[in-house]
Amino acid sequence: MDFFSNHKKLFSSALAFFLFLTLVICILPAFNNQQIYKPLPGSKALTEDESHGKEIYIREGCVGCHTQQVRNVDMDQVFGSRPSLAIDYARNKRLNLFQNTATLMGTERTGPDLMNIGSRQPSKEWQYSHLFNPRSVVPESVMPSYKWMFLIKDELENEDIEVNVPAKFRAGIKGKIIASKDAQDLVAYLLSLKQTELPKSIPIREFLYKAAKKTEGNSGIDNLPDGTTLFTTNCATCHQANGEGLPGAFPSLKGSPVVLGDNLELYITIIMKGYDPRPEFAAMPAVGDNAGFTPEDVAALINHERTSWGNTGKQVTADEVKTIMDKIK
Repeated sequence: MDFFSNHKKLFSSALAFFLFLTLVICILPAFNNQQIYKPLPGSKALTEDESHGKEIYIREGCVGCHTQQVRNVDMDQVFGSRPSLAIDYARNKRLNLFQNTATLMGTERTGPDLMNIGSRQPSKEWQYSHLFNPRSVVPESVMPSYKWMFLIKDELENEDIEVNVPAKFRAGIKGKIIASKDAQDLVAYLLSLKQTELPKSIPIREFLYKAAKKTEGNSGIDNLPDGTTLFTTNCATCHQANGEGLPGAFPSLKGSPVVLGDNLELYITIIMKGYDPRPEFAAMPAVGDNAGFTPEDVAALINHERTSWGNTGKQVTADEVKTIMDKIK
């Protein structure tokens, strides 16, 4: 009974037991995890600029509205090519003595998931415009403007990056809008967020709870998916809901020779594989491949673009699209 009456022995024993449990339950498993979870082959460590951009991402509270985790449910398929795995976060290191690894997985999706944003939206021009004023590229966006990360100059200097912003979003601004070093590094970090392809030894998890898609009448036009929804989800952020694009960054689809032309193979290749032949416009990502478009999806999207905003192009069938998709694989 002397043990329970001696506060020094009691406290020392409790402390020793606590430290032992901490070692067994926390420290040793953490070291073991570091040995097991190695970065995926092909993944890249952040550069100095990208690491600084991650710090800005944390500083500005971006994790409050954006996640970096593609769940294994079908609704998340628009955010990545596969569900996220623990190994995707193996390169995350402790930021400093006082801050932990900062996986930035997040819990809220007021804005879209960013796990694969570097592949989904690789255009720097779009990213800068979106930071300066999100409504300039996504009219319905509720994201705040980060104008304090940009400078206004009368003349461009060496290595300055000018941001093309529509006139209606330049109210009261006289001069050229320049991306600051913080803005450049934040965009560099965002563009580094890309899902690494899994090696063959790691099975890819399937997306669950898939919504049923219309498959009847594939050779026709009436039974295709909703082209308006496909366009809004995958294309409107750049080309805008009105199809007018963004001057100096994203081409208009109104009267577009590609949209209304007879070269259907070029049209489908652009949708599936992306496009980057013109210096006056930003590069287009491989929207179709990234989103896993089926021939029915592509046909519905083409028909929407060919019959919207005053366009009067010829509609296509899923069979026509499938023939070309099989050819360009």
